[in-house]
Amino acid sequence: MTRYLICCGDSTKLSTWSNIPYFLLQAGLREDLFQSGVSLQPSKLYLRKIFWNLATIIRHQRLGGFQYSQAFCNKLFKQSGLTSEIPISILSHFPFLPPQPWPPLWTIDFYIDATTKQIFDDYGCGSSFSLSYKNKILAREFSAYHMASSIICMSKWTANSVITDYDIPPDKVYIVPAGANIDEDCVKCFSSTAIPPAPTHNYPLIIGFLGKDWIRKGGPFLLDVVDTLRRRGIPSVVRAIGPKLSTLPAHPALQALGFIDKQTDTKRFINEIQGWHYGSLFSTSEAFGISNRECLRLGVPLIAHSVGGIQSTMPDSGVGMLFPPYPTSDQVADWICSFVKPYDRYVSLRRDLQSRSQEFTWAATIKSLSTILKSK
Repeated sequence: MTRYLICCGDSTKLSTWSNIPYFLLQAGLREDLFQSGVSLQPSKLYLRKIFWNLATIIRHQRLGGFQYSQAFCNKLFKQSGLTSEIPISILSHFPFLPPQPWPPLWTIDFYIDATTKQIFDDYGCGSSFSLSYKNKILAREFSAYHMASSIICMSKWTANSVITDYDIPPDKVYIVPAGANIDEDCVKCFSSTAIPPAPTHNYPLIIGFLGKDWIRKGGPFLLDVVDTLRRRGIPSVVRAIGPKLSTLPAHPALQALGFIDKQTDTKRFINEIQGWHYGSLFSTSEAFGISNRECLRLGVPLIAHSVGGIQSTMPDSGVGMLFPPYPTSDQVADWICSFVKPYDRYVSLRRDLQSRSQEFTWAATIKSLSTILKSK
């Protein structure tokens, strides 16, 4: 059966939703899992969005939520050109696409990083929506999951929500972590097996931060960790890719790199990450954490804590340390110290992780998705 990938946007474009649909689609095309991705253009509905928002302000004194509305989904999906008369299979990243009712000849599966309830509750999105509108949104998502062939989740955290919050039978729910959003040809050209040296004043221990949201993703906590390490005699810095410089504090241990485009400046991106001793993710809320998979793909161990879907980015203790939620800086520093003194222990961790780097690719994800989707 012909299978398409769909998301709330253009799944063939690199810029869509943190690059996830694009890299999934390219890996799926290579393995014949997809025939193509669907190109949808939400921007073409901009004027309709304005009128919809005006109407909802007048009627309900609220603003926002057009992307969840039935009207938006119906109009957007018409751009797909898919016909109901032909049997097809769709893997969707967005639980409201395709809009219901679905044609009898179609098979629909979902691949999601979070349920809408988690987005509302954990991320605080939809705070301007009325309770009745939120309930309508969640009811449509509930119906979609019950009608779907399967709901594939990037994390255990999300799978638990699908099962408990939406009352979906566990045998319809799967967990398949996403891969690293890095061009594999570039990794082959630019990556290195070199290991950073033991921390010194000339080459301090580097904890890397990768992401736009400095506060939510735990940047301030990392500065506490390096302060603790420095007090213990281990020269340490945080190197941050992504946050705008205006959002960052002044701190002697913070080295802000700004945005590095991993598509046009791939060599610099790869070399920078592979120069870190540890990647990190201490978010207050996190559906998954693609940055963790990128670090692991490049052979860089992680320090993180078990909030949201972060746990599913780290399969075992061989990839670093997953702390319980909200550890102290002393707890994190204790663990780091145990690996850098003696440094041979860190070198062994790094070499073992480098040998496993293929586990964290989209190719590995596609194999797991294929097993599920082709069994239906």
